[in-house]
Amino acid sequence: MNRSTIDLGVGVFVVIGIIALLFLSLKVGNLGGEKIQQPYQVHARFDNIGGLKVRAPVKASGVLVGRVTDIRYDTEHFQATVTFSVDGRYAFSRDTFATINTAGLLGEQYVALKPGGDEQNLKSGDTITKTQSAMVLEDMIGRFLFDKASEGAQGGK
Repeated sequence: MNRSTIDLGVGVFVVIGIIALLFLSLKVGNLGGEKIQQPYQVHARFDNIGGLKVRAPVKASGVLVGRVTDIRYDTEHFQATVTFSVDGRYAFSRDTFATINTAGLLGEQYVALKPGGDEQNLKSGDTITKTQSAMVLEDMIGRFLFDKASEGAQGGK
């Protein structure tokens, strides 16, 4: 084979590799091109948001329905206030339940919405009052160890 043909093949291979890495980094970083049409803003307060980040997905039944747009600490309620944009094509009742869940092996956290039965829907600026905070592994281990230590102390009496 000619030296220039080998160099050209290696160059094409390197370019394809760079494009693949760029694609993967966009997917992992949640910077894909999902189009949210006519979004409306909804707020929710959580005691603990774990590792939730801005641009994290908002899902209902596993379907992407929005993105987290802002996370702030509310000094009045002493909770984290999460603001997210929901696609205008999806309507959720006012008694919707919001939880912070973990997906996949990488531990990506997202907001899951579980619609309720109220006839009135959320409007832009509304706050979801029914929430469940993220489960933090360190807290669960601490509770387990505390319970085991309490059992051991009671059994010794």
